[in-house]
Amino acid sequence: MKKDIPTPKQALHEQLHGSNTSLLQRYCLKTLGSRSFFTLLYYEIALLLCGNVAGGLGYLLRKLVFPRLFKQSGHGLILGKGLILRHPGKMSFGKRVAIDDYAMLDASGSGEGGITFGDDVIISRNCIIQGKTGPVHIGNRADIGCNVVLSSVAGITIGKAVLIAGNCYLGGGRYYLNRLDQAIMDQGGFSRGPLSIGDGAWLGAGAVVLDGVQIGKGCVVGAGSVVTRDLPDYSIALGVPAQVVRMRAGVSPEQHDKREDGNG
Repeated sequence: MKKDIPTPKQALHEQLHGSNTSLLQRYCLKTLGSRSFFTLLYYEIALLLCGNVAGGLGYLLRKLVFPRLFKQSGHGLILGKGLILRHPGKMSFGKRVAIDDYAMLDASGSGEGGITFGDDVIISRNCIIQGKTGPVHIGNRADIGCNVVLSSVAGITIGKAVLIAGNCYLGGGRYYLNRLDQAIMDQGGFSRGPLSIGDGAWLGAGAVVLDGVQIGKGCVVGAGSVVTRDLPDYSIALGVPAQVVRMRAGVSPEQHDKREDGNG
């Protein structure tokens, strides 16, 4: 039985309005995690001049200007237009990482672990990768489809060569429900622990993986499935909640084709 991990987090309205600091200072802390005027100035100029420039010119400008905002940036970084970057100083990019248009990368609550991308990672259009109260690590050659949400409360680790199809949701947290005299949003939150996806796994379109779940190497999760418990290596899981329906067989593509045709 996994233990609940409390996840204290300041409410967003308090971050935006509840401080005695100035509006400018609150903006700096929310966006950059820093009160440095020069960091803010560089960030604002970078977004204004490069953030929404289309075509090859936009890619070139962002390649030249944006890396100075990040903790680490490998060569070959490709950044689409319309990106939302929060606390970019906590983000590390490996070699040949590609982030498509209108993604949101938010490392504001990711702690010292930050958000890290391995080599040859692809993040498709409209993805949200958010370290709410935990870090995010995405391994080499991971390929994440459009509109995917990674919401890290206790930590999310994506292994090497993982395929995540469009519209998947991974992570998030939970709220305590015990009190009836308080709104659920005021009762505090918790997590069932870190979430991890093993090397070489494949998540079908619209799959949901809850916090605390460990998906093994080479697993397949069917489209629209909701994974609420750990999955062993090389298993195939379907349904709501997802159940293991069989284990992958170690056969060649030719043998697989014969089996599908009923000739094997």
